Amino acid sequence: MALGGSSIRGSRVGAGPMGEQDHGHHAERVAVEYWDALGNKTVRYFAADVPAEDIPETIDCPMSGLPAGRDKNNPPHALRNEPYKTHLAYVKERRTDEEAAELLENALTQLRERRGTATA
Repeated sequence: MALGGSSIRGSRVGAGPMGEQDHGHHAERVAVEYWDALGNKTVRYFAADVPAEDIPETIDCPMSGLPAGRDKNNPPHALRNEPYKTHLAYVKERRTDEEAAELLENALTQLRERRGTATA
């Protein structure tokens, strides 16, 4: 069963002759420019009624992944990446060599007692 015509085929419901210009209301907003160390510019938009202290000073640049700040002449530098640490490296940060030796001796004593090989 065919509809009464094809006048709406390919057009959106609610679209007027001039497009979207008279549909909806755009909130007031503020454009903030951010710059990374490579000179990439990123613009973020914030609501006009947002307090200035709530707008972030730095963001991650979507183009380079580097931190980007508001000052074009003095962009923030990338943080130094820490090398991967193993579990043992983190344990060594928390324990001194003396504590480690004592823990090892206690663990060995318990193991020997369970096996029945502990010496008196």
